[in-house]
Amino acid sequence: MINKRIGVFGGTFDPPHLMHLLIAEEALEACELDQVWFLPSYQPPHVQGKTARASAEQRADMVHLAIKENERFAVCRAEIERKGKSYTVDTFRELTEKYPNYHFYFILGADMVDDLPTWHQVVELSKLTSFIAFKRPGYPETHPDFADVRYIDMPKVDLSSSFLRRRLRQGRSCRYFLNDAVINYIKERGLYED
Repeated sequence: MINKRIGVFGGTFDPPHLMHLLIAEEALEACELDQVWFLPSYQPPHVQGKTARASAEQRADMVHLAIKENERFAVCRAEIERKGKSYTVDTFRELTEKYPNYHFYFILGADMVDDLPTWHQVVELSKLTSFIAFKRPGYPETHPDFADVRYIDMPKVDLSSSFLRRRLRQGRSCRYFLNDAVINYIKERGLYED
């Protein structure tokens, strides 16, 4: 018997910003979820040649600070605790084993739905979770045969972590893009400086 509906929102969250919170809140409401768990990756993909990045622990700390005022948001440390390379299917195996009475929904962008057929053991993953895809301009709603995908509308805000890291390196304000507690955490630790 399913007693909780949990959205799982994975990402690097480097740093976690307003758009991440909007996506989570929209999924929570539109799909009638009980909670959204933010899942920071252990190792952000594509880090070669990039400037200062926060560690996995620092990113988890920032997510905690960003979401602490919303009792329906939580941090899931599964990939950080596992360390190394993580496949999404491994994470959902672990979650469904630990919480057999929860139904999990993986939150992702419409652009990623097209890539699902290339994901590691995606057919098994699709048995462990449903997908909530937030619509993006230029990406049609596709529905792979093997997966349950529900599309939701998103507010049109063009914001990315790379944009914010660039602003932070330039010493520019990120107020209202980032939670004040996250900004203070970044300043105290000198994150994203050259």
